[in-house]
This record gives sequence, structure tokens and C-alpha cells, in this order.
Amino acid sequence: MRRRQRPFRLGAEGLRWEEQLAPVRPHPTKTLPRGGADPLAARRPAGLYADSYREALADARSRTLSLVAPVSEECIHRVHHPLMSPLVWDLGHIAAQEDLWLCQRAGGLEALRPELAQLYDAAETPRAERGDVPYLGREEALEFMRDVRARSLEVLERADLSEEGDSLNAHGFVWEMLVQHEHQHNETMLQTLQLAEPGTLSPQRRSTAGAGGGAGPETVRIPAGAFPMGDPGAGFAYDNERPEHTVEVPAFFIDRTPVTNRGYERFVEDGGYRRRELWDHAGWAWRERESIERPLFWTADGRERRFDATAPLESNTPVMHVSWHEADAYARWAGKRLPTEAEWEKAAAWDADRGRARRYPWGEEPPTPARANLDQLSFGPLPVGALDGATPDGVASMLGDCWEWTASPFVGYPGFEAFPYAEYSEVFFGDDYRVLRGGSWATRPSVARNTFRNWDLPERRQIFSGFRCVTDR
Repeated sequence: MRRRQRPFRLGAEGLRWEEQLAPVRPHPTKTLPRGGADPLAARRPAGLYADSYREALADARSRTLSLVAPVSEECIHRVHHPLMSPLVWDLGHIAAQEDLWLCQRAGGLEALRPELAQLYDAAETPRAERGDVPYLGREEALEFMRDVRARSLEVLERADLSEEGDSLNAHGFVWEMLVQHEHQHNETMLQTLQLAEPGTLSPQRRSTAGAGGGAGPETVRIPAGAFPMGDPGAGFAYDNERPEHTVEVPAFFIDRTPVTNRGYERFVEDGGYRRRELWDHAGWAWRERESIERPLFWTADGRERRFDATAPLESNTPVMHVSWHEADAYARWAGKRLPTEAEWEKAAAWDADRGRARRYPWGEEPPTPARANLDQLSFGPLPVGALDGATPDGVASMLGDCWEWTASPFVGYPGFEAFPYAEYSEVFFGDDYRVLRGGSWATRPSVARNTFRNWDLPERRQIFSGFRCVTDR
């Protein structure tokens, strides 16, 4: 019997993968997007060609190496927090999953280092054990990454990325999946670096001086009506983003921006963490058990730590590193609630005038630094509403800066089909996890789209997470 591995996801457990006993299933949808144009065409003007993926793989690897290059030998091996892996383990994991999916599954090759399969399986080697297992050292891991990449590029030379290719290679699906896997792992590594002792990473943060948040109403009304929720079935998307399905949503008002540090500070000053009536049963039990009094990385004297720097709170940037429980309590304090997934996506995507959904809040054009604070290089959020990426209705900062908690549990959409294997997302479906939307400053642009679904446990705060609220009237 072949050994099972766990699936991957972005969140507290990082990105995890699963081998499956059954063959790879066909991709459930290969239809053209709304309007008949490939939404990824701007990113790959010549189509899904090998050169595009060669460049994308190289770009992903360059970013990975740049994150660990300044980290000392001691710190790259250290378990900085029980939730996170040693950074050097992440390097081996990235290489092992590339070998599994690009070389073995897509290319039909034997495993390059079969003795490493269990070591870099996130389920077989839980986080609590990763600091003690015989993982590869920095130089060995980097060599493993180089050797796997050489094999991957050989497979890419002969891969059929056309519509007639096999279910993994057709339209470059598995190649895009591995590019996004490495991109998402970069964000997980940044979570580790933020949790590490100050000085482990000393990034040069983009200045926010003079970056105004822009004027506008506090809330935006989203009219009642149906809209198509989920990915339409063209280009790349994870199985949990599909299928597109019609959802009827009553009218609601959504905050124009995420809740800011200053807004959240009022909740703290008003005794929000001590008022039992603001918390549900699970949230209050968590708050008492963990003695939670403020967001993660806030200090008692009104400052906030980001990597190696501790500075006064920036009043107009999104509150960060709050759990779902904290977001839920704040919303109740404010006389509001957290948006459902459907409400969040409708506010971000639905174009009532054209009768169709947008791929991004502003339209179909891919993210740029002028539209969304993504791509990791700012090393922190910008003032809310400072960029030009608002929806036509005026809802700002929906992609980038901070992940936004929603009220919804992580479940499959009606008609959900698992791909590329049966337990890709399904094992997380249920009431345990809550969905986050929108991406953060640490999210690479390839992952940021209106339909992307992140999820984590409601007590987790290591994510670059914030929130916004809604009301019914």
C-alpha cells in the first residue's frame, strides 16, 4: 500500500501535500472565462508556454533564496515558534514537493531522493518534531533544490501544456500550482521570521510617510441580488475556489476599509478584552486560557513590533495579527458583524452594470504596486485606502495589506470536485476553520484574486490577518 500524505494549504500548518491511492482525476472545468478572454493572458502574453514557467519558477526560487540569505546558520535551523518549522526544513520541503509533482507526477520520473519523502511530508513529520529530525542542512538543502530544478526543467522541455495534454500538464496546471506553492510558502516563512527573535531578519521597510488613506464614506452599500461566486473555470484556481455557482445575497453595508490600529485601539481602551458579553463561548475560553489582552506584537506601552523594529502604532494602517475571536468580539462591540464569504466576494467582484464578476476588485488587469500592497517587499501594511485599487463602488484595500477574516466556515461549494487528488481541500471542510480573504502585504501577486480562499483555526494569529465589518442597514 502506498503511503498517504497530507494536503497542502496556506495557514497555520503551512502548505501540506497528499499523495493519493487513486489515479489523478481529470480537471473538473476547462471553460472559457467570462468575456472569452484568458484572465492570465496579461501575465503570459504568448500563452501557456514553457518559457513562461521557466521564468516563473526562477522568479519564485529567487525570492525564496533572498528571504533566507540574510538569516544566520543558527537561526535558519532554529524552531522559532511551536507553530512554525525551521526555515531550513521549508527549503527541503519546497524541493521535495517540486520533485513529487513536476518530476514524478507530471514527468514520470522516479523520486530523486526517496529517503527524504517522509522527512518532508508535513503529516508524517509534524511541526513539533521537525526541530529534532535529521533534515538537510542549508547547503545540502540548496543542493537538493538545484538538483530537483534541473530535473523539472528537463521535464518542462517535453511537457505538453496544450489543451490536449494530460490532466496535470494541460494548460500548465501543475506548473502553475508549484509556482504558487513556493509563493505561498514564502509567506509562511515570513510568518516564521516575524515570530522569531528581533534581529533574525532586519528588512528595510517601505516608508509610509505622507501616504494618506483618502477620503470617503465609512461604509459602502452593496445592493441585494444574485451573483456568480467562485472561479469561472478558466486559468488556474484551486479546487476549493470552484465551481462557480449563483448565490443570492441580501443588501448589506460593508466597511470601506479594514479596521485600523486606531479603530481597534478604541476597542481595547473600552475594555473590550475584559467584557465577557462581547465574546462567544469559545473565544472567551481562549482569551482567558492564553491571557490575551491585545493583538499579537502590540506592546503594553502602545507600540508594535515588526521583525526587528518596535515603533509607535501607525494609526491608519490595518490592525494586524488578530485572531478570528478578536475580530468577532470587535465587530460585536462596534454593533456590526464579520462579513460572510459571499458578502466579501460580492463586494470585491460583482460588477452590476456589466452583469459579471471581476477577477480583481478594480477589474481584469493584474495587480500592480499602485493598486495593491502585495509581493512582500513593503514588509508591512500601508495606510488603508492609500492605493488606487478600490472597487468601482469605492470599497478599498480588498487585496493586499492584510488577510481579512470572514464569518464563514471552510466548506466546499455546491458541486465541489477534488483536484488534483481527493483530499486536496476536503479534509479541512467543516466548522473548525474560518475563511480569510484578500491576501496580505506578504502575499505574492499570483495568489491574489477575488476567489482565493485562505483558512485557519479561529485562535490563530501568526497570519498577517486583519478584518473589516458589515451591517445589514
